[in-house]
Amino acid sequence: MSRELILVIDDEAHILELIKYNLEKEGYRVIVCESGEDGLQVIEKQLPDLLILDILLPGMDGLEICKKIRRESPSANLPILMLTAKGEEIDKVVGLETGADDYLTKPFGIHELIARVRAILRRSSHATDQPDVINVGDLTIDTAAFRVYKGKREIDLTSKEYELLKIMILNRGRILTRNYLMDNVWGYDYYGETRTVDVHVRHLRKKIEDDDSNPKYIQTARGIGYSFNYKGE
Repeated sequence: MSRELILVIDDEAHILELIKYNLEKEGYRVIVCESGEDGLQVIEKQLPDLLILDILLPGMDGLEICKKIRRESPSANLPILMLTAKGEEIDKVVGLETGADDYLTKPFGIHELIARVRAILRRSSHATDQPDVINVGDLTIDTAAFRVYKGKREIDLTSKEYELLKIMILNRGRILTRNYLMDNVWGYDYYGETRTVDVHVRHLRKKIEDDDSNPKYIQTARGIGYSFNYKGE
């Protein structure tokens, strides 16, 4: 049985009860909080393996919590599954650009929730054969420390941005389809939402490129996907 620790922050008691009951049935340890402030205190004391975070909370909302978590070194790579009652694309995009790894729109099926949880945890714990340090152009990826540098400056990446960059560099020169990236970075077949990949790539470009409108690292294969095709200056 799995013993990963999952923190759930939601202000709806029945949602907390539903999630806690079903995740504990799957063998996970679960802590629930009804406010962002309480949740952040839990994270400071005991870093969970996954955070399930409602976007609409009283006081500090889910987006602000997500930003704060990503700014703090101990929790910067904490996987985050964001919940939202809204169905509009813009809300999903905002959540992803803020640093969430995935989102799930309420009302959701419990089987889908569990599948997302398993996929995120599998990706965060999955180890592959890879060099300890990867150097391309002025970029350096320290895979042992999960850090990325542009020159001597460390770049602050979300966990999914980091995984995208790493998989593209390890497959440099190859065009990777959006579906391939969804399956290998997010860890499940979620082909109906490849917009997720575009959002993360756009955000990643802003961080690693000198000019994200004229990228030298991540190239777009129109209608197909992306490739890391750096050929030097």
